[in-house]
Amino acid sequence: MSEENPEERAEAAAPKAEACPEKTSDYYRVSEHLPVRFNNPGWFRGYRAKEAASVYRTSNQAYGSRAPTVHEMPKVFHSSSSKFSRQLSASGMFRDNTFNVCMEKSLVTGPDNYITPYDRLNFHPSYNVSRPSICD
Repeated sequence: MSEENPEERAEAAAPKAEACPEKTSDYYRVSEHLPVRFNNPGWFRGYRAKEAASVYRTSNQAYGSRAPTVHEMPKVFHSSSSKFSRQLSASGMFRDNTFNVCMEKSLVTGPDNYITPYDRLNFHPSYNVSRPSICD
C-alpha cells in the first residue's frame, strides 16, 4: 500500500466549489415577478464556441454566438394572457357555412365592372382585340 496523507486524499475527493454565476439582481434592480431564468443568464446554454468560416459568417451569427450577460437580460417581465387561446381551445375555430352569392367587383377595372366566371379572359375593354386598347 502506498503511504498517502489522508488529508490530501480528502481534498482530492471533495469537488472544488465553483464561483457562483452572476445574477442580474446583483447589478440592477429587477422586478419581483421576474422569472428566475432572466435573473440567471449563466443558465442559458447552446452558444457555440466553434468559429464558422469567415466567408459564410453573417452579422446575425456574430450576435447570436455570444451568451447573454447580466447587462443584456431584461429587468421587467410582462406576461401575456392566454385567455384567447383557452377560449379558442374550448369552443373551436369559427366556421362560416354560408353560401357566397355576391359577385366580385374588380379593383383593377373599376367598381362598375363585375368579373363573372363566364367572361374571365374578356372582362376589360382594353383586352378586346376588336376595339382599340383604351378604356371606354
